[in-house]
Order: sequence, then structure tokens, then C-alpha cells
Amino acid sequence: MEEYRVLLVDDEEDIRVGISRKMDWAALGFTLVGEAENGQEALELADTLEPDVVLTDIKMPFMDGLELCRILTRRLPASKFVVFSGFDEFEYAKQAIRMNVSEYILKPISAAELSGVLQRLKERLDTERTERQNAEALRSRYEESLPVLRELYYTHLLEGRVPPEQAAERAERLELHFTGGAWVAALGHMDGAADRRELAAPSVQQLLNDNLKLENWDCRAFLYGDAVAVLAAFQGGGSVYPLIEALDRICALAESYLGLTLTVGVGMPCADPGDLPQSADGARSALDYRGLVGAGRAIYIGDLEPDTASSISFEENDERDLTSAVKLGDEGEIRTAVERLVDKVRRSGLAASQCNLFFLELLTCLLRLTRSSGLEVEDVFGTGFTGAVQATDFSSFTAMGDWCLERCLRIRALIRRHRTDSAGRTVELARDFIQKHYGESDLSVERLCDYLHLSPAYFSTLFKRETGMSFTAHVTVVRMEAAAAALRNSEDKTYLIARRCGYEDANYFSYVFKKHFGVTPTKYRTG
Repeated sequence: MEEYRVLLVDDEEDIRVGISRKMDWAALGFTLVGEAENGQEALELADTLEPDVVLTDIKMPFMDGLELCRILTRRLPASKFVVFSGFDEFEYAKQAIRMNVSEYILKPISAAELSGVLQRLKERLDTERTERQNAEALRSRYEESLPVLRELYYTHLLEGRVPPEQAAERAERLELHFTGGAWVAALGHMDGAADRRELAAPSVQQLLNDNLKLENWDCRAFLYGDAVAVLAAFQGGGSVYPLIEALDRICALAESYLGLTLTVGVGMPCADPGDLPQSADGARSALDYRGLVGAGRAIYIGDLEPDTASSISFEENDERDLTSAVKLGDEGEIRTAVERLVDKVRRSGLAASQCNLFFLELLTCLLRLTRSSGLEVEDVFGTGFTGAVQATDFSSFTAMGDWCLERCLRIRALIRRHRTDSAGRTVELARDFIQKHYGESDLSVERLCDYLHLSPAYFSTLFKRETGMSFTAHVTVVRMEAAAAALRNSEDKTYLIARRCGYEDANYFSYVFKKHFGVTPTKYRTG
């Protein structure tokens, strides 16, 4: 098993040397990855080393151990902290507990005592690691969540949020055996249950599951928002009317058993689960007719709008999937998203002239994505583009797909370039802010992020990726360069230069300066 990483912090070198040499780190399951002689230095090291355990003295110059633990608890929430001190004061122990410190040890520290502490910490770390990695524990939690995950899957299927090519795979992972040659979506609407609304939907769901039993049909009722939905699968070539008759009977049972009026809208059958959103739209439209044909029954959209199937629309999930692929996916994912849309048009069986509305909605999606990404329309669609493009302008659906793919890839390339430029501008703004405020002792990444309107976690990652160093390291470099220039070009006292460079403590300034340049400020000036 991988050894746990330890950072040792103490301002007394003999104590650091004693601890590092006396402990058999490997035998205890640890490795000493770094040492620091004060809290400030430890904070900088922790950003890079990400230790699992921090061993720190309390009383140290520049930043004490409790303040170090307070900051690192926020930055490294999974790390364990051990503090030691030569002061047997209860107040320190109370503060240590508030700082999420795992152990509190009084000096002098014996190898046996520290070994015992590390053994206890290893047990805790092992337990936490095992819990994260234990497949059986994960499987148990997964099985407990299966009912909820299955209902979520049905909801996503109904809303078109499951890519058609993934539908079977996800169903198998959820241990669902829900197959058929044709699929139908139905939606329930309940009246007369205002006094027990929170119980109406579960009651109707139970009524449907208990009574919707049809030969050669596989029906699943599930909660859908404040209502109930039904997904039904049957063999292709069969009729949807047995389902409608069964739902009619259940509407009558709801009146008798539950005292509420249940109306069920039934959509048109579809040949693929990926088309269930269209069937659901038909079910919603069917419910809109309940005032005309009467509530408390099953209403089939095919009886009221026989030509419903002879249309195709660009759904909300179509836009969501295409937008996500362009903004976040690679070229292959974009190609897959476009091919899925073209295949949807092909499967509709409609002529190109009947698909103009679908193409117009797709084009509107691309224009909206262009604008929301801060791009110029002409950069994506070409100079003089007016938007006057129709499905009939293309020789085939393949040609229409190629045109869309080219625009999608162009949008992706421009977004990536915009992000790179934006990251560069952000870092330049940060550098400018640091250059203007490095002389203020309260300069921090949090303060800078308030100015930039970014989260510290995101900014820290961005800044390090763009500059190769952390925010703290960059501020130190700026301050040291300014201090060196002041020492060369003025006769000001060292403590005044320290303050102008953001260091209230002149001793700490001298410590950092020597660490950075290899000589003290005095020797630097005279040398």
C-alpha cells in the first residue's frame, strides 16, 4: 500500500533532525516528504506536497501551528494534524480541538510516543482509504440507492437525457430488463386530491403497479415531478389499445379507491427508447384535451391528432446534448451528437421540405451558442451570413450534417481560443493587482479573488498552470525583487523596506530574503 506523506514543522532544527532520524517512517507506513521551520514556509510547502499528515509545533515565529492548522484544514480537508508544545496549557488543547487536530503531544517528544500517535493515525487513514476503495461497501450503498436511481433513469429516459446508444447499457447497470419492439409514454394528471396532494402521486403509482398487468407488455409506473408517468414496452406490430383500455380501468379504480379523478394522456408509440420524449410530448398534448373529451379516463393522442407522427422537432434535450458536446467535448463527441440529430431526421421518414422547422431550430441553437460564448456570428458562419439557410438547400441529410458539424467544430475552436485568451488576461490582471498591492501585509489569494470575482480554488489552479508557480510563491518573488531594488538604491533601514514590501515582521523578512537570495539583507546591500 502507498505510504502516507508527512510534513514536519518546527522552528528548532535539533528537534526536526531528532524526529526525522529517530522515526522508522517506512516501517510505520509513512514517508517524510518535507520539513519547514515556521508556519509560513510550511504553508507554501503544503500547496505542493499535499501531505496526509502535518506534524507541527505550536509556538513558532511568523505563524504559529494552530493558525497553520486552521488554514490547512480548509485547503487539505482530508489531512490529519498533530501539534506538539512545551506548554501544558489547557487553552492550547481546546484551540487544537477546534482546529480539527487529531493529536496533541507535550514536549519533550519520545520516539515511542510519536510512533504510537502515527500508528493510530495510520489506522484512521487506512480505514478512510479502505472505505473509499472498498468495492463491497460501494456496491452495498449502490444497491440501497437502486430504487431511486431506477426512477431517475426512467425520468431521464422520458426527458431524452439518456443518449440512445447508452440506454441499454445503463439499464443493465441498474439491473433492469425492460425491452420491447415498441415503446409508449403515458402521463397521469390528478384532480380532487388537494387535501392530500403529497400522498396522491405515490398512491396512484402503487395502483398502477398493482393493476397494470398485460400479456406481452412490460409497464413501469414511477413518480414524475408531482405526478406519475408510465413507460410501456411491447412487441412491434402490436396495438397500443390494450394499454389504453387497461389505463381506462385504472382511472375508474382511482375514483373508487382513492376518491380522485385520474386522467392519463397516452403518446404515440415509437420504435426506439430514444424517441420516448416525443411520445411524452404527445401524452402532454393528450392531457390538454381533457376539458374537451372529459377527465377521468385514458386519452390517446393518436385518436385526436392522427398526424402527430408526421412531424419532428428539435427538443430541449437535443439542444442540451449538442451544446454540451461543443463546449465540453472533443471532436468525436461533437461528431456523435451531430450524427444523432441527422439520424433522428432520417428515422422520421420525412422529406427534406418537411424538416425545415427542425433545421431552423437547430440553426437557432448554434446561433444562441455563438452569442452566449461571446463569438462573432461571421467568424462562425462566414462573412455576410444572414441566417437564410433551409434544410432544402442541402442535397442530402448527410450534407446537412456535414454543414452543421463544420460550424460546431469552428465554434469549439473559437471557444477554446477565447478561453486561452481569457486565462491569459486573468493572470495578467492578477499580476497587475499583485504588483500594485504587494506592499500590503494583508494581500491574500482570497482578497485577489474577490477582486477578480473567481473562486480561490479555480484561480489557484489557473494561476499555477499559466505561470508555473503558486500565488504565494509569485508574491514572494515580487516582494523580494522590490526589496532588493530598495536595498540597492536607497539608504532606508531594513525594517522600513520590509514594511513597504508587505512584511510587518522584520525578522521574518530577513529570513525570507536570505532563503531567496542566499544572503541577509545587510550583506546584500554591502556586497
